Order: sequence, then structure tokens, then C-alpha cells
Amino acid sequence: MRPMTHHTERPVIEPNRIYSREEVAEILNVSLSTVKRLIASRALRVSQPPGMRRLLIKGQHILDLLEATETTPEQADE
Repeated sequence: MRPMTHHTERPVIEPNRIYSREEVAEILNVSLSTVKRLIASRALRVSQPPGMRRLLIKGQHILDLLEATETTPEQADE
């Protein structure tokens, strides 16, 4: 059994893996509502095959979101 620490490891985002909205929220450390807003604003791309209710989110789309919103340390301080 691994000892518990206050530091949690960030999950590795696999580009070709499919993630649920709940998994994306956990990975990004945001609420499910935030993920839904990202999807609604088209900041986070999703797929929804015909006849399926479930949204499919490719890991690459999560990585694209992070890259598109990347800031420099100077911008982060503003």
C-alpha cells in the first residue's frame, strides 16, 4: 500500500484515449459544470456518434485545450 501524501500526482493524458466528462473534470481539477461550459463554448471538442447520448472526449482534445489556453508566467500574474 502506498503512503498517503498531500501531493497528488497528475494523471497522464493519453491522446488516443476516450474520456468521460467526469474524468475530464477530475483530470483538470475543475467541476463538471466547468467542463460542460467548456464544451458548450466549443473550447473543448467532443464527439457524439449518431444514436449515442454519451459525449466522447479524446485525450488529444484535452491537450489541445491546455495548449490553446497556455499562458506565460507574466500573463498569469496579471
